[in-house]
Amino acid sequence: MTTRSGKVFNDGKADINMNSPGKNGRAEKSDRIFYIVFASLVLDLLAFTVILPLLPGLLDHYSQNDSSGLYNVLKNSVSGFRSLVGAPDNARWNSVLFGGVIGSLFSLLQFLTSPIIGAASDVYGRRPLMILCMIGIATSYLIWAVSNSFLTFVIARIVGGISKGNVSLSTAIVTDVSSPQKRGKGMALIGVAFSIGFVFGPSIGAGISILTKADDAAVAYMIPALFSLTLALADLIFIYVFLEETLPTNKRLQSKNVLSHAIEYINPVSLFKFSSVKKLSATESSKVQSLGAIYFIYLFIYSGLEFTLPFLMHDRFSYTSVQQGRMFFFLGFVMALVQGGYTRRISPGKESKIASHGILILMPSFVMMAYASSTWFMYLALTLFSFASATVVPCLTTLVSTYGGDNEKGTIMGIFRSLGALARAFGPFWASAVYWSFGPNACYIQGALILLLPMYQIYKQVKAETKRSTFM
Repeated sequence: MTTRSGKVFNDGKADINMNSPGKNGRAEKSDRIFYIVFASLVLDLLAFTVILPLLPGLLDHYSQNDSSGLYNVLKNSVSGFRSLVGAPDNARWNSVLFGGVIGSLFSLLQFLTSPIIGAASDVYGRRPLMILCMIGIATSYLIWAVSNSFLTFVIARIVGGISKGNVSLSTAIVTDVSSPQKRGKGMALIGVAFSIGFVFGPSIGAGISILTKADDAAVAYMIPALFSLTLALADLIFIYVFLEETLPTNKRLQSKNVLSHAIEYINPVSLFKFSSVKKLSATESSKVQSLGAIYFIYLFIYSGLEFTLPFLMHDRFSYTSVQQGRMFFFLGFVMALVQGGYTRRISPGKESKIASHGILILMPSFVMMAYASSTWFMYLALTLFSFASATVVPCLTTLVSTYGGDNEKGTIMGIFRSLGALARAFGPFWASAVYWSFGPNACYIQGALILLLPMYQIYKQVKAETKRSTFM
């Protein structure tokens, strides 16, 4: 029997039917899903970011207590990279570079799995894949909690990276239930969730480490891991109880050969061409590929220079770890304000223009960072940096979500997320090499100049959209 909420799915949860009568009912339903996704991501990102301030201490702990030998192998590799790019040989920067390697590994795994998870959700539905991802994420925190060697800790990060498809699934869910007029609001809420997670998660992690003060370092690090595990389990229960299926059975992709197409999903050439998305016209395919290239280049530069920012603040202003934490809190706070008060109110059709404004603002921000000699001037540059952070990615995500049929949204969003992960995997290596080889001025000026490429590409889209609206 079909109810107002749609057909009953085989696990007892109701498929959401956005074609059901009543405009107000559909709007309320989409808003409810938006806030469910938002709450889920807040829980997930708080759990994910708890580890960030603990990572240097964790690495120090495993440097003295690793029976697997993996720590020394990676340490030698990082030392070789440090020597190659001319970075100073001291414990602080070695730790930062080591942390960058761990972060890049996590991003590479997301690059490999996001399009596969997204494509699988087009076949089997969003809800089962979301639950599966959350089980994997919770498992990764459990492994971290019991890790007694660096190898076990790395395995925990690998499991977490493989399972981190919940973000691209969240964007696909928002796309499923939203009209073009409300889609920007949903994407902005996802951005706000990220800001909240990255503002408060590290603070919670630092607070837990101060309060626990266990004599046994292994026990001290087990407590934050158990905290993250608790949040992940709460998120899993929350999703199971409240998240309804948003992709009805009759709108799903019929082919179930997801794994047989895995090579195509993770082939960088195929990803940039969005080859797995079959139902695009030549014009649409060209626009989607352009958006993917813009997104990749932007995040490649952004993530790289974001990674070198602690080096710059330490070298130029002698910032301590506490001052660095305050700086990142400021960045996250401004981002949350912009996303919550401005980005979510962007009118449909203006996403390209706002994204172009964000990139345009980011370029002088990098130039200002290159030559800033006072903290107030640097914080002015960081404010511009935060505005770009809060607008460009949500707008590009909203734009790409408008393409493809209902049964390919997961694939499109998974590929898009994967391109971002690939950029975040290699951006820090590029920026570190330029920073230590040629200095911070050259690094940040070069970043600003490279942003001219995505700026030109998105300017062409804005021009085309303006011309089209003129003739309508």
